[in-house]
Amino acid sequence: MKNPPRLFLIRHGETAWAVSRQHTGRTDIPLTEKGEQEARDLAHRLHAIDFSHVFTSPRLRARRTCELAGVATHAQVDPNLAEWDYGDYEGRRSVDIRKERPDWNIFRDGCPHGELPTQVSDRADRLIARLRALEGNIALFSHGQFGCTFAARWIGLPVIDSPHFLLGTASLSILGYDPDHPAIPVIALWNSCSSQNRIVSP
Repeated sequence: MKNPPRLFLIRHGETAWAVSRQHTGRTDIPLTEKGEQEARDLAHRLHAIDFSHVFTSPRLRARRTCELAGVATHAQVDPNLAEWDYGDYEGRRSVDIRKERPDWNIFRDGCPHGELPTQVSDRADRLIARLRALEGNIALFSHGQFGCTFAARWIGLPVIDSPHFLLGTASLSILGYDPDHPAIPVIALWNSCSSQNRIVSP
């Protein structure tokens, strides 16, 4: 492939439930005022990038971040970028869930009446297969825990290793391939939240 995909993984801006640390899956919660500003700041980081494709989660918070970041003109909604389906744990906090289930780990146990880790892993793998067939710079607007799972699967790790990849709101990460070993997928940048340094396409 002449121009292998270079993935710009972007978590949506701040929401009220991100602040309160409530699990936000299907709930279509808007960005806070700070979250909208975080998304606008992304525009300064991304403006020099020539994106061959832009994909976003169907959730409002991701689509709004994409819009305010200035790259929504040709964006396509991809359901595979949606956050975990938290089922009965929607709107709850991990700290409260663990009062009932002290050893609960979403990346191992999933959520009752929600998604299992194997389902989310399969979803990430479907998306990766689609993206690996594309070329150029690709923007992906997604969510915290799905983004962690996606990164783990990109480099061949199991879902259980996903908690090692934390993502802040409006963070930017870059996934691609080692230029000296083109068959090896890498994480070139992770969880960059500073708006000071602009990312320039090579």
